[in-house]
Amino acid sequence: VQLQASGGGLVQAGESLRLTCTASGRGFINYAVAWFRQAPGEEREFVAAAAWGAVTTYYADSMKDRSTISRDNAEKTVSLQITPAKLEDKTVYYCAAESFLALNDITTERYYSLWGQGTLVTVSS
Repeated sequence: VQLQASGGGLVQAGESLRLTCTASGRGFINYAVAWFRQAPGEEREFVAAAAWGAVTTYYADSMKDRSTISRDNAEKTVSLQITPAKLEDKTVYYCAAESFLALNDITTERYYSLWGQGTLVTVSS
């Protein structure tokens, strides 16, 4: 499985931000997929994840009131929507995937072996 992140760009504060991670290869349904983000000089932080197989989702506490993650196994995509966008959402977003990842590990960066290239989001006031 390979990952391609898209949807980054310029969005105004208060509007919706939508990112999509598109996978290629076989067995996508067996992969947990997560979104992380990383600002310059900061550690990469977990945003949201969709578990493999089932429809279970996870969110960072700071993002759960504004974020929705959804997966379409037929289209091999996982999307992240953030509403409303805030200035602090301006950063690079990465999608990551790991096969048969345990639910206890799904929010932890080091357990993901597959990463997309990152997509830059800029939020204007």
